[in-house]
Amino acid sequence: MALAIKHLVGGYSQIPVLKDISFEVQPGELVGLIGLNGAGKSTTINHIIGLLTPMKGSIELNGQTLAANPQAYKAQIAYIPETPILYEELTLKEHLEMTMLAYGLDQTQAWKRAHELLKIFRLDNKLSWFPANFSKGMKQKVMIVCAFLTNAKLFIIDEPFLGLDPLAVHDLLALIKEVKAQGAGVLMSTHVLDTAEKACDRFVLLHSGEVQTQGTFAEIRAAYPDAGASLNDIYLALTGVTRDE
Repeated sequence: MALAIKHLVGGYSQIPVLKDISFEVQPGELVGLIGLNGAGKSTTINHIIGLLTPMKGSIELNGQTLAANPQAYKAQIAYIPETPILYEELTLKEHLEMTMLAYGLDQTQAWKRAHELLKIFRLDNKLSWFPANFSKGMKQKVMIVCAFLTNAKLFIIDEPFLGLDPLAVHDLLALIKEVKAQGAGVLMSTHVLDTAEKACDRFVLLHSGEVQTQGTFAEIRAAYPDAGASLNDIYLALTGVTRDE
């Protein structure tokens, strides 16, 4: 399996945000991590990428753990944060070069891939631009290009649809489908449930730091037949939210 989280307890202080959560991301699948604000989605992601240390439990990525082999563990991950993080003093070209160096990529093959991605996201004539020249959506596209430039085994994508135009959303979903076919696992946190319902293979619904339910959409709908027909209806029902709230 790509990612295995077992009995994870963790958070930012002595009081845990995550309370014994367990789930997996298999190679070649897209798992949607959904939940209300404060449910623990970002905390989960921060534990996976190594910004937080578990209080209890384990996180394993293709047989590697962060504690045992940090370099081998982190080399398998490509992360796209909700808010783009770029270096103001570096051009787009230099961001790509830094990514290639960080992941030890072959320059010839990496630049071939980079030009393909730049063309897809309409950034191919902006290699000399600095982040100050980019809109929020364009900065997000830079993060996407840098992530999919790698040969990561696990892609972690946090709220990718909020700053993207419809064409870029289509292009991102196509890239996710491409890396899935190559055997990578993808964990995506999102509130855009209509898109997630169509794109994700499985879902993990967090609520108050616990896994409320998980499985395919068909499995979740079968388990909660009275919750509604759509993922959005089921989500609202399981989190105790009514349409009038």
